[in-house]
Parts: sequence; structure tokens; C-alpha cells
Amino acid sequence: MDIAGGCATLQELELHRCTDLALRPVSAFAHLQILRIVAASSPLYGTSEDGGVTDIGLTILAHGCKRLVKLELVGCEGSYDGIAAVGRCCAMLEELTIAEHRMDGGWLAALAFCGNLKTLRLQGCARIDDDPGPAEHLGACLTLESLQLHRCQLRDRHALHALFLVCEGARELLVQNCWGLEDDMFALAGLCRRVKLLSLEGCSLLTTRGVESVVTSWNDLQSLQVVACNKIKDEEMTGALSELFSNLKELKWRPDNKSLLAASLVGTGMGKKGRVFFKRILPGHQRVKGKVLNYPAGVAA
Repeated sequence: MDIAGGCATLQELELHRCTDLALRPVSAFAHLQILRIVAASSPLYGTSEDGGVTDIGLTILAHGCKRLVKLELVGCEGSYDGIAAVGRCCAMLEELTIAEHRMDGGWLAALAFCGNLKTLRLQGCARIDDDPGPAEHLGACLTLESLQLHRCQLRDRHALHALFLVCEGARELLVQNCWGLEDDMFALAGLCRRVKLLSLEGCSLLTTRGVESVVTSWNDLQSLQVVACNKIKDEEMTGALSELFSNLKELKWRPDNKSLLAASLVGTGMGKKGRVFFKRILPGHQRVKGKVLNYPAGVAA
């Protein structure tokens, strides 16, 4: 409260070791737009069992900080009620980051109340949602543009399906160093039919076939980035992927440091729509803009 009184125009605040009670004075920051909360953890800080941030704290926050544009919740508890309160009260919220959460099942459905949300970012989450509920009750974030998943466990098919349903209108999908994203799990991303940019990094279980099955179904795809995904191989490239690559505005293809395709495309302008195109592939060769690029036997685009 003292800080709020002396910093009347403060717009950005970061709170560590936060509890429900500690959030009460935050409403005194009338112009707060960016808030990062790191919840107190009993094992880490020696707080009581009821320490940390729960639905109570999220509701206090929502009613006190109605001008928030960016909110990051780290290690918070809570459930549907807390996230719904944030969505209903913080009408200007555009960016929500949820990291290492400990929330109860069902919180995903509350994202539909975030009527102006542009970016949803999940970081370091050991689980997405233990019980997202029936698909017909989930709703959707109609204004969402970017869904970003960093260092998350993506082994729960039901939860991942629910997440993509809620975020089905996203234009950007970024997946970085997540675990459990096999081909059949990534296939669920096909629910997001408006994707224009896809970035995959460190997805070690994805194969060429798994990526192709999704990206070739997206008519609006303009940018593709594949980095450090070791099961994606140049020799498994198909004609459908070659045609897709020729129509992209941006292409970054480095599934591993042995990728011949990445090396051969340097300087060709590949990935700039309307300028460069693939011709029909001949065994052992690849043609890019009239040039023949030699591959070892058995490698084709």
C-alpha cells in the first residue's frame, strides 16, 4: 500500500512468494497493466499448507486490477472459478501466461471468458488439465491469435484435445521442448484450422509423416519453422511437402544438424512465395529455381 501511494502511475509489477492475502493491496495500483505473480510454495518457502495463490487470490486480483493487459501466473493453484473471474473482470487482458500451475481440473473451460485474449502461453506445466470436461461445455477463445507451449508435458490426449478446441481460432502455434508430443497427439492440432505460422523446436518424437499430415491440411499456412526435431528426416520428404514449401512465405528447416535440405536451400530464396518453386523430383536430385542439387542416393525432397 505504501508503494502504491508513492508510485501512483506504476504500470508493471512483479510479486514473488505471493499468497492470497498479499494480493489484497494490489488493487491500489490503479494503472497497473502488466503483472507477474510467483506463488509462494510450501516446500520452497516454508509457508503453511494454505499458502500460495488460490481462487480467492485470483478473484481478489480480478476485481482489483481491471486494466490488466498482460498477466503471468507462476505456480498458482485455483480452478475454473478463479480463471473465470479474471476473464470476466479484466476485459482488456490480451496476454495470459500460466507456468508450472497446480490448478484443479476444469480450468480450461474458463478461458472462454477472456473476451479479448490474443496470446495464451503455457510454460513448464506437468499437466494441462486433469479433467477438462465435455467438449460441448468448453467454449472457445474467439480472439486468440497465438498459442505457445514451452516445456510442457503433452501426454494427456483428452487434455490436449480440449486445449486445441478452446484455441481452435489461433493463427500461430509454437511448441518448444515439450514432452510426449507424438504423431497421434500432434494430429489434434489439426483442429486449429486457421494456423498461419507453425514453429516446432525440440519435439523429438515427431516424425515427418506426423508433421505432413497436419501442415498439408492447413490452407492458410504461410510460415513453417522446424528446429531440432531429430525424427524428422530429409529422406522422408514427399511431393506434397515439396509443394507446400514452394508456397510458403517463410521456411526455416533444421530438424537436425545433418539436414541436407536445410543446407541446400541456403541462398535459393526458398520459402518466399511466388519467387521459387519445386519441380518434380528426380531420384537422387532436387531442382530449385532451375538448379540441380545433388543428394546421396535414397534422399529425395
